[in-house]
Amino acid sequence: MNLDLKDKVIIVTGGASGIGESIVRTLAIEHARPVIFDLKSANQCAELLEELKIEHVDGAFISLDLTKEDQVAEAVSEIGKRFGRIDGIVNNAGVNDSVGLNRSPADFSKSLEKNLVQCFSVVHHALNFLKKSDAPAIVNIASKVAITGQGGTSGYAAAKGGLLALTREWALDLASDGVRVNAVVPAEVWTPMYENWLSTLSDPDARRAEIEANIPLGNRMTEAAEIADTTTFLLSPRASHTTGQILHVDGGYVHFDRAYQGKDT
Repeated sequence: MNLDLKDKVIIVTGGASGIGESIVRTLAIEHARPVIFDLKSANQCAELLEELKIEHVDGAFISLDLTKEDQVAEAVSEIGKRFGRIDGIVNNAGVNDSVGLNRSPADFSKSLEKNLVQCFSVVHHALNFLKKSDAPAIVNIASKVAITGQGGTSGYAAAKGGLLALTREWALDLASDGVRVNAVVPAEVWTPMYENWLSTLSDPDARRAEIEANIPLGNRMTEAAEIADTTTFLLSPRASHTTGQILHVDGGYVHFDRAYQGKDT
């Protein structure tokens, strides 16, 4: 399907790896111009950048610390000058940093800065460009933790819950400007980071099987590409009257009874 994203300039935070990387690749397939904002250096994602070059995608990469507002402002300004437009933002960057109640209020504040405040900062500085676009859109990548909780990660849970609240707030706030705002909520997504976490456990295969048993649709992890496909659709004019929505791309994980074990056939 042609999603009418050709030449659209879309910032993807945390776009150098995991879900963000998959979103960047999917945008490239749709002939958009993905712009990667990431803490990693260009050398650390050389393979991705080379692939985009081969595919003749006129995108960009900026290494920055998203918690530093001056760096965000400078990066957005640079992209605006280079392309003359910004049509979309994917607030994807974040980290489940295990800042729980046993940590200090200062640690909690830092977690919010890493996972929520930086999202506000990117949108704030890009807003004038978005308002000038003919089909502007924002997609916030949240987490099942905002809905279900997890335990031991107060900062991340609060940040992702706040991101869902901002999705609804911004959708209302920006409706008169034609800026659509939606959120995608992943649950158990198979990424290199997830695989690395599993590898630290005593029996990774058993733990993966246990997790997948609680995912009703297919008893499998969600693929990063599946998050990317939904995100890309929401960024596109094909979703032209969809705003303020929270979409769970999780194989039914969040909305089905945890005791569900499938049906006999």
